[in-house]
Amino acid sequence: MLSCIPFSLSDHDGDWKDILLSAWISSSFGAILLQTTRNRKNNELSKRDGYLIVVLGWLSMSLFGTLPYIVSGAIPNFTDAFFETLSGFSTTGATILEDIESVNKGILFWRSLTQWIGGMGIIVLAVAVLPILGIGGMQLFVAEAPGISPDKLQPRIKETAKRLWYIYLGLTATEFVLLWVSGMTFFDAINHALTTMATGGFSTHNDSIAAFSSPLIQYILILFMFLAGTNFTMTYFGLHGRFLKVLKNEEFRLYLGFCLLISLAVGLVVYGLGQDSWEQSFRDGAFQAVSIITTTGYITQDYTAWTPFVTVLFFILMFVGASAGSTAGGVKIVRHILLIRNSILELKRQIHPSAIIPVRFNGKAVSQDIIYNILAFIMIYILVFAMGSIAMALMGVDFVTAIGSVATSLGNIGPGIGSVGPVDNFAHLPTGGKWLLAFLMLLGRLELFTVLILFTPYFWRKS
Repeated sequence: MLSCIPFSLSDHDGDWKDILLSAWISSSFGAILLQTTRNRKNNELSKRDGYLIVVLGWLSMSLFGTLPYIVSGAIPNFTDAFFETLSGFSTTGATILEDIESVNKGILFWRSLTQWIGGMGIIVLAVAVLPILGIGGMQLFVAEAPGISPDKLQPRIKETAKRLWYIYLGLTATEFVLLWVSGMTFFDAINHALTTMATGGFSTHNDSIAAFSSPLIQYILILFMFLAGTNFTMTYFGLHGRFLKVLKNEEFRLYLGFCLLISLAVGLVVYGLGQDSWEQSFRDGAFQAVSIITTTGYITQDYTAWTPFVTVLFFILMFVGASAGSTAGGVKIVRHILLIRNSILELKRQIHPSAIIPVRFNGKAVSQDIIYNILAFIMIYILVFAMGSIAMALMGVDFVTAIGSVATSLGNIGPGIGSVGPVDNFAHLPTGGKWLLAFLMLLGRLELFTVLILFTPYFWRKS
């Protein structure tokens, strides 16, 4: 929060006092909690503790994250402030702000910063700090890490967390410099660098990326959205020159091919609508396709106006997601790969019921436990989507908006379809609908199980 004060001072908006007060309140609560728990003897965390701390950590950060909005009066309503904050920390990018450009710079920077913090995960950052306090962090990393399981780059979890943050920080800084020298102002460049690497999509302009007419800026954003949606382990290998290992990874190859194929298909549709040039058609199509696949949510055009085919295609893409181990939300490509392979092999097993035919990924057999986990995840994901859509409809939201808002919130994407499309916002939704969507954002960001397990009786039962 304190890092927002220089932007507030440069804007002469007076919000620096409100930001300072928000930071003082947050720090005071933190100091009280630290003081009252520092003498606890038991520093061993169980897996059950890990799940609970992850969820409570995200909720606590979101609650205190509302303070700059409420104290400054930028978003005086608590429901709206909590929605905006959780949308930030979950890197969803759905907004209730109807005039973003009227918001002062200090608050806008805080808005972008919530996404950058949430991008890699509040708890992953804490993993590098907890060992200093004498607390092991492995359980937290298992509960927080995106994807099926964390692929440790180094044996010690502390070192893993540090390396992930070094990559994240380095890519953010690189993108900032490129955007700045390509024509963005310093403020716009740093905000968009933060929200791109987080695959969050918050912008400092009402028109999002459409406010920048530079093709170079759009290509830079396409590249970094793609990198943000790539498994950070693959990025780590790439930065160390191990390109063969990256290209051998099945998920990366499919992710790259999928982005190119969808970009080309959408570009052809846009060109067929009478776009001025093929280059601009491909750029617009690629930008929106990569933005949705990586769950970033930036927009350059109203894709719902690009024929019903594109609208339906993008709605389906909201259930795809990018790579596991990235900052992207959604189901993740690796789950789709394993689900499809298991379904195909199930047909083969019908003919050879006695044969043991394992599902393979990257040349290795995948354990049946992981397959069961994926099947359960997909089933619960679909069930939550259906129940959420019904709940939104019961609140009076029309069908298209109901399914669009639930799909985009659960997938942490941002813009949806219907009245929450790329040129709209979420301000008009009923209060109950905003709380439901906020819950779905948290559910999607923590990949269902981490949150839902808290609602089961056996989680609370003493073992």
